[in-house]
Amino acid sequence: MEPPHVGCYPERVNGLLPILLPLVAALVYVAGALLAKRASEFGVGIWRTAFIANLISAALFALLLPFGGTFHAGLLWQPALVAVFYLLGQLLNFLALQHGDVSVATPVMGLKIILVAVFTTLLLTSGVSLKLWIAAGLSSAAIALLNRNDGTPHHHVGTTILYAGSSATMFAIFDVLVQKWSPAWGLGRFLPVMLGFTALFSFVFVPFFHAPLRAIPRAAWPWLLGGCAGIGLQSVIFVSAIAHFGGATTANVIYSSRGLWSVIAVWAIGHWFANREQHLGAGVLRWRLAGAVLMMAAIALVLG
Repeated sequence: MEPPHVGCYPERVNGLLPILLPLVAALVYVAGALLAKRASEFGVGIWRTAFIANLISAALFALLLPFGGTFHAGLLWQPALVAVFYLLGQLLNFLALQHGDVSVATPVMGLKIILVAVFTTLLLTSGVSLKLWIAAGLSSAAIALLNRNDGTPHHHVGTTILYAGSSATMFAIFDVLVQKWSPAWGLGRFLPVMLGFTALFSFVFVPFFHAPLRAIPRAAWPWLLGGCAGIGLQSVIFVSAIAHFGGATTANVIYSSRGLWSVIAVWAIGHWFANREQHLGAGVLRWRLAGAVLMMAAIALVLG
């Protein structure tokens, strides 16, 4: 039997929600990242963190079921494949946060913007406008400036960039495939099924736990659950926006502001999370302010 028509959305920004949702997701991500980073200080470990995060994310995505849609048993390979990219992106993201600084890992994740533009061109029938290519380029330049420093040491910068860049690649492919395949399923079917697969696949992490879940220190649980819930919630907000409104490149340019928000949060409230990154020099401030200007220029270009 011929499979259902798989639609794809053109890049567009119509109304307030397609703009507001990625921005809210960016802010929620920063909060979740700071909480997850704090939890890592208790020795929770990457495998237990990713396992708990994906179970929480699956539960949160199940909240989309009332939005309805059509279940396609013959196309289950689609959400299953997308789940693999989500799982790898999530795991690499936690590795970046565990081994490096939030103010380095989060801006590097913004590389996903240009990757989404590339994969959109390669995988979807609709192209990306010149305006969005320019905005993606500005955002990528902003990320480079946000990562400049004046000699202030960061932890495992090379490893952090490698993990965060790899995570960005996985999530870029994920975003484009969601945009490509979710229209045939509907918002309330594709994403809950996909996260169901993610939760199921996460059980392969269990043999890699260095200790059982019950051995996690009691003091770590509020940070761990808060971080996992925050990162899961921002995924629901952001992915739902792409699945419902389309425009993966536009959404990613706005979402890339999380690099800026992470820097501001580390300076302003990092001490709330026992984060040591708030002690940055004046040179870092100048470079990151320049990056902020470019980031805002990219967003203004998309919204103009």
